[in-house]
Amino acid sequence: MNRFIDITPAISAATPVFPGDTPFEAQSVMAISKDAPVNVSRLTLSTHTGAHADAPLHYHGDGAPIDVVDVGVYIGLCTVIHIINDKTSLSRDMVRDALARTGMKIAPRVLIRTYQRQPEVWDSAFTAVSAEAITWLAGEGVRLIGVDTPSLDPASSKTMDAHKAVFAHDMRILEGLCLDEAPEGAYELIAPPLKLEGLDAAPVRALLRVFK
Repeated sequence: MNRFIDITPAISAATPVFPGDTPFEAQSVMAISKDAPVNVSRLTLSTHTGAHADAPLHYHGDGAPIDVVDVGVYIGLCTVIHIINDKTSLSRDMVRDALARTGMKIAPRVLIRTYQRQPEVWDSAFTAVSAEAITWLAGEGVRLIGVDTPSLDPASSKTMDAHKAVFAHDMRILEGLCLDEAPEGAYELIAPPLKLEGLDAAPVRALLRVFK
């Protein structure tokens, strides 16, 4: 029997967002009553709310929007590694050593857990990933990198070096995952983004299928 680990944080009005980005809001537009047979809600949110997939359009003017990227990249074998609470930019060696520690072949998708417990408020000092680490992963055949932080780059970055490295190697990005309950090891990732036409990102419902 298959077992899944849900690595998608619940989205609510309390969900932290990048300063200046759109906070989540839900409003009821129809409620079950004698005049209405159903409940219906209206949502206001950023394309980068919670667990989400960045499209190349997010970090490059000529990049593809999220509705035309290959959805297959978001489904398949992945490796989860832990580099907890380092509060720095993860180097190539740090990522390489964490992958070596698993004793497994590197999968085409790598998810990096940096928090012992994902924060409930905005954390401007989250751990970033260096461009050199991205380039090394690409050389190892990695097609997707996922993190439990709001971004691969530091919150204050204006150069977006990690995102540029991703674009240079035609990789894909998942951000805002909740890996609190995901031990290091091999899984099947299932995290297709919503098909939002022409947009720069989309929320995902991300799951890990456990093999054992």
